[in-house]
Amino acid sequence: MTAPPEKEAPKTSNFLRQVIDRDLEQGTWVARHWAGQPGDAAAHQQGVADPARIRTRFPPEPNGYLHVGHAKSICLNFGLARDYGGVCHMRFDDTNPEKEDQEYVNGILDAVHWLGFGWDAHGTSHLYHASDYFDFMYRAAEYLIEAGHAYVDEQTPEQMRANRGDFGKPGVDSPYRSRSVAENLQRFRDMRDGKLPDGAAVLRAKIDMASPNINMRDPTIYRIRRATHHNTGDKWCIYPMYTFAHPVEDALENITHSICTLEFEDQRPFYDWLLDRLSDGGLINQPQPRQYEFARLNLTYVLTSKRKLKALVDEGHVSGWDDPRMPTIVGLRRRGYTPEAIQLFAERIGVSKADSWIDYSTLEGALRDTLDPTAARAMAVLDPVKLVITNWDELHGQGKLDDCTAPVHPHQPERGKRAFTFGRELWIERSDYEETPPKGYNRLYPGNRVRLKYGHVVECSGALKDASGQISEVHATLVPDTKSGTPGADAIKVKGVITWVGVADGLKAEVRLYDRLFAVPQPDTTDKDFHEELNPDSLKVVTAYVEPSLAQAKPDDKYQFERHGYFVADRKDHQIGGEGKPVFNRVTGMKDSWGKV
Repeated sequence: MTAPPEKEAPKTSNFLRQVIDRDLEQGTWVARHWAGQPGDAAAHQQGVADPARIRTRFPPEPNGYLHVGHAKSICLNFGLARDYGGVCHMRFDDTNPEKEDQEYVNGILDAVHWLGFGWDAHGTSHLYHASDYFDFMYRAAEYLIEAGHAYVDEQTPEQMRANRGDFGKPGVDSPYRSRSVAENLQRFRDMRDGKLPDGAAVLRAKIDMASPNINMRDPTIYRIRRATHHNTGDKWCIYPMYTFAHPVEDALENITHSICTLEFEDQRPFYDWLLDRLSDGGLINQPQPRQYEFARLNLTYVLTSKRKLKALVDEGHVSGWDDPRMPTIVGLRRRGYTPEAIQLFAERIGVSKADSWIDYSTLEGALRDTLDPTAARAMAVLDPVKLVITNWDELHGQGKLDDCTAPVHPHQPERGKRAFTFGRELWIERSDYEETPPKGYNRLYPGNRVRLKYGHVVECSGALKDASGQISEVHATLVPDTKSGTPGADAIKVKGVITWVGVADGLKAEVRLYDRLFAVPQPDTTDKDFHEELNPDSLKVVTAYVEPSLAQAKPDDKYQFERHGYFVADRKDHQIGGEGKPVFNRVTGMKDSWGKV
């Protein structure tokens, strides 16, 4: 018997944990053996007692970039294996050579690692490819033919569709269904040997053309495809269908709990049927895997269709798969999301068997909760207008600057302080001045006093306008003896506090204000073209000024810009020194503003 996990499984339960708890209590898997690598029944029976208490798997098809829905599945499968002293296999379901590419393989591996998970356990790498099992899959297909459970069908695709029936009408047997075993074996070998053109024939399971579950009406399990495979090259011109390959892969890998999204629920009867047949033939290890389904992630303001996301990329609506507005893991990472935030999000939403929509603010809330204790603080002015302290030279001397400091993090004094200078000219937010203030406005307007955070109190005296009537410069006078942190600084009470950046040492930066890619909560769920539901304000690029401490920012460094929210130095475009310029992306605001819309 294998050892229990080093740490106790979390108390938060769900139906999958209940299944695993029951299986472990009943000792469902304790007699199972493991050959040290995937294999058939004979190989595993020669192995040792399986050192993994459970085995799960994450099985993406390498035909695109992973998105936030995949992130939930990654956290679920790898997390369950971690919590129960098991192993999660990283497996590529690469059975469709026409759509797969090594670029996607590499990107998927990087995404899983970035999220904090790995596939090495008990001294072994559990990284596998479905294509590694093509020989066994072919052997299993021939066994099904020999046992009378499969046949080669040479109807046209149109004939097959017509004869399949529908939910109200049973299917019609193929005229090729009664072929002899010898005939089927020969035709299947002809398919394998390239003697038939693409689309001329398929191998079908022989089950029940009258089944109320249409998936059980003699499903196709092999088809002819002359296409170069990224892993096996041109060795094969026939490829297994996913519904056939998936249970075979699970069986060879000794998977205990095959966890899928709900769209595979109707496929479970075939999953069980196939493994029962292969078990009868002694081809796979016992006990055989079981499939369980959970509700996929439906996140508001997000679209996860790979085809439609690809269209957004190809049509130039976004800059690429890693555009920070995209729901892809590479996009979320570039946006500034952290692995901890995504894991926390997955934990908070849990798993269930009922479809529902999760509000995007839940994801953003998890991000804020992970960034707040870690992100260094900084001041930034995103819509700058110059503030001139008209009595500065009189009080401090022409060209003089006043040194100011602020904590790197308000709750972590051990991280030290950041330094910047206060002088005659400062940058402030344009919205921090109103000539005629609305009720409750406590920032700059003629005659009002405010504190410039970490600096001095000033009293506004008015503003200059350009030819178009726009405010071009705000004027104020310094109130003496009000510098933050000095004796008597609190003697003058003010209601407003605003942030600023000194003209003398402020750093010019490009700031990309990203927002939600779609303007409607549930895009692509009506008859409207999803293009019409795009948010026209999902990206605004501004020239901002940031405090000098950000001159040390490296790509991927994250900050809280005080008042504005959380920002990250762009991992591709951010540069410092030389001809480069700093580029910061808005990750999320200080609070959810969409919830009030």
